[in-house]
Amino acid sequence: MNLAKHDANTDMEMDMTPMIDVVFLLIIFFMIITDLTQQELEDVDLPTAEHAKPDQPDPEEWRPIINVDYRGKMVIKKKVQYDPDINQGKNKYAELRTWLLQAAQRMEKEPLSEGSATMIPGEPVLIRADMSTPFRYVQEIMAQCGDQAIQIWKLQLAVSTPEGADDTNQ
Repeated sequence: MNLAKHDANTDMEMDMTPMIDVVFLLIIFFMIITDLTQQELEDVDLPTAEHAKPDQPDPEEWRPIINVDYRGKMVIKKKVQYDPDINQGKNKYAELRTWLLQAAQRMEKEPLSEGSATMIPGEPVLIRADMSTPFRYVQEIMAQCGDQAIQIWKLQLAVSTPEGADDTNQ
């Protein structure tokens, strides 16, 4: 019987390249997935609320979100729809209005009242305004939503909870 003997002095090499490739691919995959859940949220300092419900949206559903910074700049999906330093004149809210009209057309519709044939958007628009944003900018979004062509009647305002509470940003 011929048994091969292993020489302990012989070095064995293992190719780690495939394992390193797999690890890097997993890291990239998880970095992309975690970023997608927050891509519509801008960095704004939300006002604090004592009593608020946690915001737990379905990540599979489309959700209209408008971010307003402390200067009044309105950002939707990383695109500036209104900037008070740039947009002036009669049609200064034209881009925001166009986006709201498209959002209203995309939303599921519900009757205006029981038995009514008039259908209006039934989903809310989330407004995330910085706590130091002048209210006139939030008021302008509300006015644009109430326009005859758009008619978005449901709005949500984002707030944060006090330090130490078990809820995070709403």
